[in-house]
Amino acid sequence: MNWISRKIHLYNVTMGLYMLDWWERYLFNILILVLLWFIFYNGSKSVTELYDR
Repeated sequence: MNWISRKIHLYNVTMGLYMLDWWERYLFNILILVLLWFIFYNGSKSVTELYDR
C-alpha cells in the first residue's frame, strides 16, 4: 500500500465513508469540494477587498 492509498483509506475511515455505497461516497466528496470552494472563494474575495483599501 503506497502513501496515497493509505491517505485515502485514512480519510475514508476517519469520515466514516467506508460504510457508504460508491455513489454516496462520491456525493459526499462533491459536497465537501463545493463547501471548500465556497470557503476559499469568499476568503479570497475578503482578502483582496482588505488589501484594496
